[in-house]
Amino acid sequence: MSGAPHIPVLLDEVMEALAPGPGDVIVDATFGAGGYTRAILDAGATVHAFDRDPDAIAAGASFPETRDNPPRLILHPRRFSEMVGALAEAGIARVDGVAMDIGVSSMQLDQAERGFAFSTDGPLDMTMSREGPSAADFLNGADEAEIADVLWHYGEERQSRRIARAIVAARPLSSTAQLAQVVRKALGYRAGAPKDPATRSFQAIRIHVNGELNELEEGLKGAEQLLKSGGRLAVVSFHSLEDRIVKRFLREAAGATARASRHLPEVNSAEAPTFKKVSKGIRPSEAETLRNPRARSATLRAAIRTSAPAREAA
Repeated sequence: MSGAPHIPVLLDEVMEALAPGPGDVIVDATFGAGGYTRAILDAGATVHAFDRDPDAIAAGASFPETRDNPPRLILHPRRFSEMVGALAEAGIARVDGVAMDIGVSSMQLDQAERGFAFSTDGPLDMTMSREGPSAADFLNGADEAEIADVLWHYGEERQSRRIARAIVAARPLSSTAQLAQVVRKALGYRAGAPKDPATRSFQAIRIHVNGELNELEEGLKGAEQLLKSGGRLAVVSFHSLEDRIVKRFLREAAGATARASRHLPEVNSAEAPTFKKVSKGIRPSEAETLRNPRARSATLRAAIRTSAPAREAA
């Protein structure tokens, strides 16, 4: 693990949304460095923490609550989309809260050997679980059209075809510095520009390699199944694609369907709502973004589970 500090984003707001207390069972779906878990444990609750990254799980084993009798921190080295099955194996059908912090963690970004960032050179990996096809496997094996589609859909990159063409021409690629250089050259990047144009491409490739948006959709379904009546959901996302998925899920779960036009009223669903008191997007304060620049793009959405049956199995 990097020695840099890892600051949980919107921690006070997430804790207010979850309102954990002694005896509660809370799922930390994205354990990472354990910032949310630490605060939840300090409130007296038991935590089931999920992370597919073996480094995060290894670091979590140092928490003293893993050695309580019975343990108040149970680590699951699995994807959070598998939380329903994993908790069933542990004899748990319902929980009091679920927290999710979507996307790549600070530790993963800070470790050059993981290949998530282009600020330092490293192998073109980007796998959260340290297994399966890497970013290099995808970029060196996919055709130009597939690469362009990934850049367009997951990075909202307008110049996706130009970048994909440049990637194919530069193959084989093996390092983050190589990929960043190819993207910058394709887009005519000039040093000193406010935003590095490689940012969108790295985001898109990482999301594709790890299946992150599908993971989020399945995780939200799992949370709906697991939360008891009155249980609380808190989801922090970091870019518009993630936030759109969370916002749509909660709007539909609360019984309102999407409008054909923002000028028309919402249409109530015939299904009983599974969530209520859905918050508007909560953004970090100026003080937090100054203290932790990585918080600047974060959005928290929270809601409370009703007693209605879950709409769909994860």
